[in-house]
Amino acid sequence: MSTDIKSLGSFVWSIAELLRGDFKQSEYGKVILPFVVLRRLDCILEESKSAVLDMAGNLPDDMDDEARDTLLSGVVGQDIRIYNLSRFTFTSLKGQDAKDIHKNLIDYITKFSGNVRDIFLDKFLFTDQLKRLNDAGLLYQVFDKFTQVDLHPDAISNLEMGYLFEDLIRRFSEISNETAGEHYTPREVIRLIVSLLLINDKDALTGSGVIRQVYDPAAGTGGMLSIAEMEMKALNDRIRVELFGQELNPESFAICKSDMLVTGHNPENIAFGNTLTQDAHATKRFHYMLSNPPYGVDWKKYADPIKDEAAEQGMSGRFGAGLPRISDGQLLFLQHMISKMRNDEQGSRIGIVMNGSPLFTGGAGSGESEIRRWMLENDWVEAIIALPTDLFYNTGIQTYVWLLTNRKDTARRDKVQLIDASGERFWKSMRKSLGSKRREIPDTACDEIARIYHDMLNGNSGWEDVSKIFATTDFGYREIRVERPLKLAFAVTPEALEALREGKPFLKLGADDQTRVLDALQEHLPGDERWTCREDFDKALSAALRSNGVKIGAPVRKAILSAMSERDEDADVCTDKKGNPEPDTDLRDHELVPLGEDWRAYVQREVLPFVPDAWVDETHTDATDGGVGRVGYEINFNRYFYKYVPPRPLEQIDAELKALESEIAGLLQEVVE
Repeated sequence: MSTDIKSLGSFVWSIAELLRGDFKQSEYGKVILPFVVLRRLDCILEESKSAVLDMAGNLPDDMDDEARDTLLSGVVGQDIRIYNLSRFTFTSLKGQDAKDIHKNLIDYITKFSGNVRDIFLDKFLFTDQLKRLNDAGLLYQVFDKFTQVDLHPDAISNLEMGYLFEDLIRRFSEISNETAGEHYTPREVIRLIVSLLLINDKDALTGSGVIRQVYDPAAGTGGMLSIAEMEMKALNDRIRVELFGQELNPESFAICKSDMLVTGHNPENIAFGNTLTQDAHATKRFHYMLSNPPYGVDWKKYADPIKDEAAEQGMSGRFGAGLPRISDGQLLFLQHMISKMRNDEQGSRIGIVMNGSPLFTGGAGSGESEIRRWMLENDWVEAIIALPTDLFYNTGIQTYVWLLTNRKDTARRDKVQLIDASGERFWKSMRKSLGSKRREIPDTACDEIARIYHDMLNGNSGWEDVSKIFATTDFGYREIRVERPLKLAFAVTPEALEALREGKPFLKLGADDQTRVLDALQEHLPGDERWTCREDFDKALSAALRSNGVKIGAPVRKAILSAMSERDEDADVCTDKKGNPEPDTDLRDHELVPLGEDWRAYVQREVLPFVPDAWVDETHTDATDGGVGRVGYEINFNRYFYKYVPPRPLEQIDAELKALESEIAGLLQEVVE
């Protein structure tokens, strides 16, 4: 950022000091940011004001709105589709009576073209802020300060305007810690993601006539989009970058769309609404996509349209691979982005930052596991980078950057690179914490991470604990169901009889039948006798009931067998009608067999030596490939980068404890004296 832009940013920032006392710090941005946008547009439109008003006066009243917008914005030029039909400009407003400033500014704002009116009135709610300023006697002072700022494109380029806007957003985010981070991703994190997305494409981005489209489905204030464009233009100043996005939060949307306006982009490419339920760019496909979606935010309140799309459209829709648990929608955003990959030679690249949940939450067959399976089996996942903790303003948790593409280089096919960039060499402490943000990634570390990724370092000398490359199948497993036989012993004990009395099938019998059943059990099946074979006890039970002339149905017989039984390793195995052993559900276990290994060999080696009577339930199969066991995928960073730290010697710990005891005793002595 140039010194001039820094100075301009400081001047604009100083205007916020006028608000102190009448506005909370967290509200400064709601006043200053719309004024910056308004001043930029005023500087752009002032020169053509007379020509636009003349054109508007000569147009027929019944002209189509779209045609009218085209003609009037054409008079403005500047490659932006906006105009203003108020007679005022900032210059002429300054010449008006100060007491009329509120009324005149309202006239000015409400006579913008519709796409700008929407920003100021519906999203920024700027008329509310103007009224507050006017009631506090501050409106003319703030307005007058902004008339001293020259934001004409001849003075401040679109690129510089982007820098200014980003600097102001950062400052306002930093002073409003209760909301900071909800719409602002730290610049160094964005720069890292963009570097990772572009580092392998430098040759393809150079030259003339290059056009690239960039998309963020959770655009926030547009920081990711603007920095992506900035980095791409640094590689090639002739490149044309078209930015697209969608945002749900009205204020964040207003800031993002304003940024597009003041930097010369098409503001219509930034849509308002819920990306997951109302895809505003349904027919679009993009070269680059990057995002920082909400972490751990549930999607319960808009689950119905998502579930309907998944059920009705299947794999032809966005969510056919699976649905994550209702408490976390991160993988919905990732699936949405994958659906927007280009199917041409250029393909697409995706960079998304998420927390640890999408890596390992959900077992085999769950929505999360099936989504991971879909991505890995299609060979889209290129790399995952673990970032340091305490990077974000509203959370200290660890986050991960996922890189995906549908045009992998030959060397990367069927492989995934894991990079553990959470260590101290990749971050430095900030001099002053900002909310939960206590660390930042220096530029040198950002470049180093990008180099590790680009060079595909795989446990190379000096990087054994940082970068490792795996086959995509290394993250997969088959969850086989291991059964053990049911072994029951039977006895008619007081405890067993009490359990029977509380059983629902038994309670449905009439009172006389209940008494006759209990009498039959106690008279003919002595409590001191124990049966270790279910078949023998069942025969004895039948004889006892016949002796008392009692007839019972299958549910009651089952209830009696259940109440009178207990598990006993020395008892006989219970079998079904075909003589096959019945499984004991309490002893049921599941083993995770690596995809590359035959499950039979695994069981022979890892299971049977310890439980020789176990067997695998071969009816427990995968819904997709029909094989024994359900296929699952998880990516456990701790497993691959775990570093064993031996405990300290007991003598050292004991010495420290004694030293602390002596220190505490000394402090207590001082208190007594």
